[in-house]
Amino acid sequence: MSRRDRLEQMPLYQKALQILKITMGLVEIVPKDNEYLQETTVRFMMENAMLLAPKIAGASAIDLYDLKMENATLVRKAARDLYVQAGSLRYEENIPDQDYIRLLRSEIEEFRLLFVDWVENFDQWNYIKDDWGLFNPPGVSAHDKDPDEDIPFDPDAFFENMGDGEDDDEE
Repeated sequence: MSRRDRLEQMPLYQKALQILKITMGLVEIVPKDNEYLQETTVRFMMENAMLLAPKIAGASAIDLYDLKMENATLVRKAARDLYVQAGSLRYEENIPDQDYIRLLRSEIEEFRLLFVDWVENFDQWNYIKDDWGLFNPPGVSAHDKDPDEDIPFDPDAFFENMGDGEDDDEE
């Protein structure tokens, strides 16, 4: 099975696509004459909904924990922002169908549960130390020295200390 096929079968990815479709439907019922809603809520909702699937795909395509977590963080932020933005539309009297809002928020809650399971399966020990300190596994600090940092290496002297191998056999 190809990587793309695995991605498309992933429940979290499928849910992200569902959220995008529902968001597209929801923004269609926001009154076009309300310039404020069109420029803020609708625009931001679409940006957040469109971010979910690509960032999940990005995280799924790499093995390094810190990069997976970076993508996961962006997914989490977009989903949470979308949840709040949809919730804020409940107070708009000009939104004729409040069912879209409830449906979207319900789908985001299901997405959250899938997200939790997804992140728990990241291999936190397959990492490169994050010098910013956000995505290091437990016990690894951004202040820690690189383990190879204190080993002096002189590339010019490297080959000087190597014999031709003949003396090693005689001893």
